[in-house]
Amino acid sequence: MIGLAAMYVIRLPGDGIKPTPKEERAIMWSSIGEGIGLFLASNIVINLHRPDLLLPSMALVVGLHFLPIAFAAGFRPFYVLGAALIVAATVGFVMGAPMGGEVSGFMAAGAVWLASGIAIRRDWLAKRKTPATA
Repeated sequence: MIGLAAMYVIRLPGDGIKPTPKEERAIMWSSIGEGIGLFLASNIVINLHRPDLLLPSMALVVGLHFLPIAFAAGFRPFYVLGAALIVAATVGFVMGAPMGGEVSGFMAAGAVWLASGIAIRRDWLAKRKTPATA
């Protein structure tokens, strides 16, 4: 459903939400760091033979990646999303195997899905305010 809603909003006329060059750089570098962090985290937990820590580790890396973007954009919801993912990771680490990874994964997925829906709505509202040009 989120993918279909995103496809619909992307195809609407108008500019929607456009990041500034500073925000684009923060997004780029945070995404590069996230990719490297996910690679390292997954290899570390696999080599430690602790697959139960994979989802909490991934939630932690993804949560941390939102914080510099939130700072560069001055956009408080990214702080909230980053914090929610870090909390999900912490819950997963504290609970331990086997439920910790599952709970962490569901919490993180729920936070990202909710944030995705909010982001799609935000862009849709921005495009409604912008007059379409031919």
